[in-house]
Amino acid sequence: MKTFESLYRDYYQKVYAFLNRMCADGDLAEDLTQETFLQAYKSLYKFRGECEVFTWLAAIGKHTYFKYLKKKRLHLDAANLDLVAQNYLKGDVSPEEHVSQKDIEKAVRKVVEDIPKKYRDVVVLRVYAELPFSQVAQILRISENSAKVIYFRAKKMLMEVLKDELEM
Repeated sequence: MKTFESLYRDYYQKVYAFLNRMCADGDLAEDLTQETFLQAYKSLYKFRGECEVFTWLAAIGKHTYFKYLKKKRLHLDAANLDLVAQNYLKGDVSPEEHVSQKDIEKAVRKVVEDIPKKYRDVVVLRVYAELPFSQVAQILRISENSAKVIYFRAKKMLMEVLKDELEM
């Protein structure tokens, strides 16, 4: 295993990018990255090399982010509201599109937040963190095939609920 300093130097940007994709907030991602490396340092002795170093760090980062959300009682992906506002202010979307986009994003966030944890974890890692199924599986300690099955079941579940939500 590399020294912790070289591990930090080699993986900081990758972990930061991973967390920034999940939370869509650069400052929060930086804080979460620091906390992730602190937790990694504390549990370095537990790393057995059964997965890639980044996969191990991403799992710690995911837990750090979820712990943050739970502690603050924030809605999953709430930071993306800033992106909607920025797009509106930059003139990238019309006010009508903005309202529609905002309503859809709010509905999606609410539905993702309400699905069972095993489905939510896969959706967050696959969609928000943009990880391949192989890494989703490693982080969640399930088979790649299970990750795919859970993802497609979650997608079906989300589509059914969203269809009802958006028709109201």
